[in-house]
Amino acid sequence: MSAARVVHEVDPARLAPGRWCYERDAELGEGDIAGSYSADRIAMQNAVRRPFRWNGAQHVSTGSFGPGERLVHEAYRLVAIEVFEGVATTYAEKTRDAEAARKDPLGFYHGMTVRHGGKQWVMCGPPVGFKAGPPPQADLFAGFDHAHTR
Repeated sequence: MSAARVVHEVDPARLAPGRWCYERDAELGEGDIAGSYSADRIAMQNAVRRPFRWNGAQHVSTGSFGPGERLVHEAYRLVAIEVFEGVATTYAEKTRDAEAARKDPLGFYHGMTVRHGGKQWVMCGPPVGFKAGPPPQADLFAGFDHAHTR
């Protein structure tokens, strides 16, 4: 995995790993960024998990790096194959020369084709990082004494 070049702080809930609920047979409380992790599926040439939106584009996470509170989730933007400017390739083709793939200046997954929603997409680098920022303010005026404003 390459280190993301730009790292954005996001609501920590977007990075939450979630927990498995056996009663519902589902993952509960998982954030959209964490839930988009698809490196395992890309390697097996399966469709990627549900992408998350960032700056108007779809992205999928390919992993995380760093310790504890400084954990960064790395993601690539998805681009429709018909508008991708570059050479699209498969995971198998790109990893034939694994050393070159790891040294790709736009990231390991750049240019790889993936499937989502019945369509073909291309992962576009360089990767972007996401780390937990301060949680959003629940109520801008929480604790505000309204009695003093009358």
